[in-house]
Amino acid sequence: MITLLILLVPPCMLIMAWLFASMRVIFHVLAVGCAYVFAIISALAVYEIIRDETVFMTNIHAVFENNYFLIAGGYLGYYGIYILLKWMLQELRSED
Repeated sequence: MITLLILLVPPCMLIMAWLFASMRVIFHVLAVGCAYVFAIISALAVYEIIRDETVFMTNIHAVFENNYFLIAGGYLGYYGIYILLKWMLQELRSED
């Protein structure tokens, strides 16, 4: 199921961005927001480990239990593939 989502969501994003120009802006704004959430949660996790002087490699995995971290990272993965597909199609069109 996850493999199917990975294969279908970025092309669907590409089609939606092609059909509706406002979707491009929405995708970019969501990506910036998700990057911000992802970075803040990561920084807080590292800060807590340094503050508590615990073992980094065993305690950092607790960040994977944070649903906001997982959702933000998942969207950034989809967004990254969407951007790569968009660039690839632009390059293919420009070579003609």
